[in-house]
Amino acid sequence: MVKITFPDGSVKEYAKGTTACQVAESISPRLAADSLAASVNGATVDLSHPIEEDASIRFFKWEDDEGKHAFWHTSSHLLAEALETLYPGIKFGIGPAIENGFYYDVDAPVPITEADLPKIEQKMTELARNKEPLVRREVSKAEALKTFTEKGDPYKVELISDLEDGTISFYTNGCFTDLCRGPHIPNTGAIKAIKLTSVAGAYWRGNEHNKMLTRIYGISFPKKSMLDEYLAMMEEAKKRDHRKLGKELELFTFSQRVGQGLPLWLPKGAALRDRLEQFLRNVQKQYGYQQVITPHIGNKDLYVTSGHYAKYGKDSFQPIHTPIEGEEYLLKPMNCPHHCEIYRSKPRSYKELPVRLAEFGTVYRYEQSGELHGLTRVRGFTQDDAHLFVRPDQLLDEFERVIDIVLYIFKTLKFDSYTAQISLRDPNNREKYIGTDENWEKAESAIMQAAKEKGLHTIVEYGEAAFYGPKLDFMVKDAIGRKWQLGTIQVDYNLPERFDLTYKGADDKLHRPIMIHRAPFGSMERFVAVLLEHTGGKLPLWLSPDQVVVLPISEKYNDYAEEVVKYLNDRDVRAQIDDRNEKIGRKIRDNELKRIPFLLIVGEKEASERLVSVRAQGEGDKGQMKLDAFRELIAGLVEQETEANKLKIN
Repeated sequence: MVKITFPDGSVKEYAKGTTACQVAESISPRLAADSLAASVNGATVDLSHPIEEDASIRFFKWEDDEGKHAFWHTSSHLLAEALETLYPGIKFGIGPAIENGFYYDVDAPVPITEADLPKIEQKMTELARNKEPLVRREVSKAEALKTFTEKGDPYKVELISDLEDGTISFYTNGCFTDLCRGPHIPNTGAIKAIKLTSVAGAYWRGNEHNKMLTRIYGISFPKKSMLDEYLAMMEEAKKRDHRKLGKELELFTFSQRVGQGLPLWLPKGAALRDRLEQFLRNVQKQYGYQQVITPHIGNKDLYVTSGHYAKYGKDSFQPIHTPIEGEEYLLKPMNCPHHCEIYRSKPRSYKELPVRLAEFGTVYRYEQSGELHGLTRVRGFTQDDAHLFVRPDQLLDEFERVIDIVLYIFKTLKFDSYTAQISLRDPNNREKYIGTDENWEKAESAIMQAAKEKGLHTIVEYGEAAFYGPKLDFMVKDAIGRKWQLGTIQVDYNLPERFDLTYKGADDKLHRPIMIHRAPFGSMERFVAVLLEHTGGKLPLWLSPDQVVVLPISEKYNDYAEEVVKYLNDRDVRAQIDDRNEKIGRKIRDNELKRIPFLLIVGEKEASERLVSVRAQGEGDKGQMKLDAFRELIAGLVEQETEANKLKIN
């Protein structure tokens, strides 16, 4: 017999070898029917997994990320089975589940295009109806190599060659067998709705020197209604695409002559960014931060000392060679080494700490061209970076105060749904990280304690830590339910050691400070992109580049329209005139598409009586007003947006 411990702490005994599915059935047939996978002693497994020793167990349904992952992993195998049926001789790379759906990389005997996706979907649906079980089989390395060598699939042979004997398994559904670790759902019958979304090119194993394979993306659901909702959301996402909105609102652009992944901020975008930066500067000032500025480049030795060169050298731009032999500089990949040097610029006393250094610092990383995407993935970006140098007795309080700043920003900008992700080391791959186990354990403990004391809803992710320390990452849901990583706080015992940072304590001895890295926005580029998609381009009034556009009915009223614009601009209301020789209906439509919060229409009556006819975005006509009354309306709305979330410092 084995003892099974359930999430509520209860324990039951079962015969050794009982499967996870049988355990679920013993609790309730409904639980067994709804479960897609299980966790046994922390490892996610198939429901057919036999339990051979005492274990804790948890069941994953569609609502759980692990359940979706197993569902979409099985869907990728179903895609592969359909492709093998439709394209004899096709060869397979990898086919994982991803955050939203799945893909499979294939080497097809004939080109596969978007036009082929409907027939592949249809074949997948036919096969799913057969309720094919996913059967796992452990195989030796020799058998695995023999199987795929005979099949003529060099990609699987290459993958198997990298695996250790005794760790290899196959999964079979229908006539298709794949090299796979799993886990999978019990059978394909649960897959009721399928949509193949796109076809792209992908180099084998991500290496541009390897063959380009065809990557087919898809998503699937246990109900058709879920797919319908998803497709509707994707249509809404297209409307909210920040690249489309950035062009429509004249915020930013890109130029091949300037270079891929290097955004150019247009006047309105620069004004938007400046207001966001000023907003955070005001918050930081209240929290005792000092603003600093550091160069865009640094000596290579600086990043060797910090460890960034060893960890990120391949993702950096190539070194800049100076006329002096052997002297090399790098475009700055991180701000923290520069801030360490500012801290080191003079002796420090325990009375000075914490030292809080903040910078809107631009950094550069050579992202692969295929991974660049609007403002969310670029090669040059500005971080709202700060580094706090604290004593051990200050660490928890300072970390919690940074959490307060992040939550204040989310509240002000109406990011109401978020989860705090505690990102820890990968326990099975510690060579990825620098520093001692002792320091890592102290840093991880501090983050978990701070998150608990702040009452944050948290999840723990192993392997997501920075190379120098664990993180608290904020995962935000936007208005249409997509998740974005915004804001990060990190505890670091390692860089202070590598840079030999010290302060003189009350005991007159030298001590090592602890470093907190934090970026509430993350990067200005990514944050603006997410904000645009979250709001659909309808930015808060206090943040809008243009709060008001004045529309004269005809050119006879341009002079009065100019007076209105000057009156408003002189009173801190951002206004401009649309004096194009167009009909008023066209001007209204054009400016509403630009998400202008207020349109002021002026004609004969307005000019003679010193009035404006007010039209509000999304609300239509609001009637006529005196200029003073309209200015007070704007001031009141801005105050509501900002004062309602007034910063309270504990």
